[in-house]
Amino acid sequence: MANRMTIRYEKITDRKPSMHALNFKDVISSSPLIFTLGVAGDSGSGKTTFTQAIRQIFGEDLVSTITLDDYHCYDREQRRQLHITPLAPEANDLQRLERDLVALKKGETIRKPVYNHRTGQLDPPIPFSPKKILILEGLHTFFTPVLRELLDFKLFVDPDRPVKREWKIKRDIEVRGYQETEVLDELAERENDYQEYIAPQRWYADAIIRISHSKYGETLGRERNVYQVALLQSKLLRAVEDTDLSIDLLSLLSMSERDFLLEFQRQTLDGRGWGTLTFDGELNYALIRKLERNVERQTGVHPIDIYTHRSYVVAGEIAQLILAWRIINRRIFIGRE
Repeated sequence: MANRMTIRYEKITDRKPSMHALNFKDVISSSPLIFTLGVAGDSGSGKTTFTQAIRQIFGEDLVSTITLDDYHCYDREQRRQLHITPLAPEANDLQRLERDLVALKKGETIRKPVYNHRTGQLDPPIPFSPKKILILEGLHTFFTPVLRELLDFKLFVDPDRPVKREWKIKRDIEVRGYQETEVLDELAERENDYQEYIAPQRWYADAIIRISHSKYGETLGRERNVYQVALLQSKLLRAVEDTDLSIDLLSLLSMSERDFLLEFQRQTLDGRGWGTLTFDGELNYALIRKLERNVERQTGVHPIDIYTHRSYVVAGEIAQLILAWRIINRRIFIGRE
């Protein structure tokens, strides 16, 4: 019999199996509840990446996204004249965001402001209606007590400074039309505001993603998107049922031809205790297929095959899938409550 290494999440005591007979997409679709997922972090930190599994599992019919950059008070030129960065709270209309989020939680349509990253201008507002899962991504996503109260799950994305620098330069040049010198000047200008206004939001998060260069080589990030990714999670008090991340050691030795690392440790960050799963390198897809099947079983959504046509998955993609399971678990219990 093959040896197995297993990470197991604890079992709930008030399990209701009837949920599993249903396709959870149908449950969400028919529910009046708007589930809000908040993602905070610096600009260019990969906030969109780590909710991608949720988007792929539930699809664009059920998932909508608001980028909080749309709530900037000033355009790019006005910020330059005022010597203010977008990270400063006063550069953003957070009160309007609070009002809009209250309305969106009720299922109402709002007039959402629009910030145009290509031109740096504030475009006219547009109608925006929430879908059943509403993702908010931005700098100040859970900055105020009102925003924190309105969010059902809070994720903070926290790449190491060298990784964040590399990502932001690439994105701002290729997508937003900046010159490299402009990006470097902006990074230096923003650092104090990041430490004062953005980083402290980690304390309120339900989960934190930390990204650093792979121990197997810094260039692997640029070549194959290989990074070391740590998923910090607050203690899970209730789960739908046992969920395994099982690694068959026989399959591992016979199938995997690339390096990988898997580590769990308890650690303290910002005065809070976290359970930290760290992944690095690349895993053969077959070794995490069981995790996809677990999510299928718990949600009734078939098939979940995000990485089916891939031979290997990278650390960030494994973290996405585990995080998706954690978010789905939270949504199930909110529905029951």
